[in-house]
Amino acid sequence: MSEVFEGYERQYCELSANLSRRCTSASALDGVFHHGAELKKQKLSEIKVTLEDAESLIRKMDLEARSLPPNVKAVLLAKLREYKSDLNNLKSEVKRIASGDLNAAARDELLESGLSDAVTASADHRSRLMTSTERLNQSDERIKDSRRTMLETEELGVSLLQDLHQQRQSLLRGHDTLHGVDDNLGRSKRVLGNMSRRMNRNKWIIGAVIVALLVAVILILYFKLR
Repeated sequence: MSEVFEGYERQYCELSANLSRRCTSASALDGVFHHGAELKKQKLSEIKVTLEDAESLIRKMDLEARSLPPNVKAVLLAKLREYKSDLNNLKSEVKRIASGDLNAAARDELLESGLSDAVTASADHRSRLMTSTERLNQSDERIKDSRRTMLETEELGVSLLQDLHQQRQSLLRGHDTLHGVDDNLGRSKRVLGNMSRRMNRNKWIIGAVIVALLVAVILILYFKLR
């Protein structure tokens, strides 16, 4: 949940409750003489200013909700529809009070019993609004739990990928080491082959020298004996 949205939400609920009280108070002034009419006019002026503040908060909540990820945005926009409906009801109530189309009998009835009915209706509306808000908050908590589970799964996946990457690096280093050993064995084999060929040549050379020496000894002995 966005902390910014929650701040706007608290401000709007306070304004909405304030507007309901002011509307009830202004309605009670119908049928009162000149002083009451002036007071009602003043209260309506204050109510309209508060309505503008409430509309501004609704716009801010809408902009904030639409800037958030889709799963959070859906929950907040559902809340926002409840608040917009509440604001429209308040606007209708203000228009009704400002139009002054209540007849004398209705005004008398309002003075006698309408105040309590308005308070009861407002309380019922607030109760429905709070119930809807609680349901949306519960949905929001479930979404938060799902997000936490998703983040934990993502962290586990990242950890596994890191382990696999380290194992791959170890295998590559081992592969390179084996290639190095294979190259060293090849060079050693070539060196041994060259040494073997040199030893064979040396054997033939030594054999030839021995044969030549034997021939020379035989020739020397032959001439001496003659």
